[in-house]
Amino acid sequence: MKIAFLNFYGGLVYRGVETFVHELANRLSENNEVTVYQIGPKLSGSKYRVVSINRLIDLERRNTHVPFLNYFGRRVGCFTVEVLKTLNPKTNIIFPTNGQWESFLCKVWSLKHGSKMIVSGQSGPGLDDRINLWSFPDTFVALTESQAKWAKKTSPFIKVAKIPNGVDLTKFTEKGEKIKLNLPRPIILCVAAFDFWKRNELIIKAVSRLNEGSLLLVGKGAGEKKLQSLGKKLLPGRFKIFSFPHDQMPTVYRAADVFTYATVPWESFGIVLVEAMASGLPIVATNDPIRREIVGQAGFFVNPKNTDEYARVLQKALDKNWGNIPRKQAEKFSWNEIAKKYDQLFCNLAGL
Repeated sequence: MKIAFLNFYGGLVYRGVETFVHELANRLSENNEVTVYQIGPKLSGSKYRVVSINRLIDLERRNTHVPFLNYFGRRVGCFTVEVLKTLNPKTNIIFPTNGQWESFLCKVWSLKHGSKMIVSGQSGPGLDDRINLWSFPDTFVALTESQAKWAKKTSPFIKVAKIPNGVDLTKFTEKGEKIKLNLPRPIILCVAAFDFWKRNELIIKAVSRLNEGSLLLVGKGAGEKKLQSLGKKLLPGRFKIFSFPHDQMPTVYRAADVFTYATVPWESFGIVLVEAMASGLPIVATNDPIRREIVGQAGFFVNPKNTDEYARVLQKALDKNWGNIPRKQAEKFSWNEIAKKYDQLFCNLAGL
């Protein structure tokens, strides 16, 4: 079976969508012909074929929220046109991952060539995934039960399957090397892009209310300077911002004591949550249906806008003996098992 992923930012950044494509494509390539189209170079350890479409992109540029016409949307559209010019017309499954122009253009291409288009709800309930549903994919893959219900209500004529994102349980483990951070313990960790919807500033304010401990933010983004300034002001001597290659992240998780995630309630998943739990870390996350489904009993939930409550719950998580609860929860999200579900879905759609 011939499978094509369109992964615009692949090779340049390694966030949830890029992790999803890399991990899934690697496993599917064992029995299928998988090609990933991206603008960055091939990642180390990639077993799938990579076609790099070189395009200049300013990742630090602040984006607007005008669909299709904003800075990144236009560039994704141009990228998609270039990909579709070279795509093998015998491709069975086409899988756009960046939405908007990509989804609509891929749908037109799939109708012309008789292939099937799949979209995964990586954006989360909201306008972007509404646009994905309006592109009429052959199947929309929801990452959680609550997202599946939302998708069925939003577009009842589209087939919806539920398959979560996952974690490599052999890489992200409790035992192993730990990176040296030179921060006072305990260490509270957040791994997220420095964008407004991740609400990292709320984490800084909450940790500043604790009598001891440090905060480590790992990521990149346009909001880095603002976060750096706030962290130095509220957490002098116990705050750092770093960025690490994804293959070093297991050592970072193991160096922390608690993982926290203050994202907006409509974010689709948060692969970092399962990576942290696989590494043995308990979670303090936004109290919403998606995070509750992913984390289960492996953490506490909070309204991160309530700084005092957030601080109390962080301290509660630090004080509790979690045992192997986080690891057991993460074992429900093995990439190996998730890849089998996608493989079966693709075979059914392609009639193989």
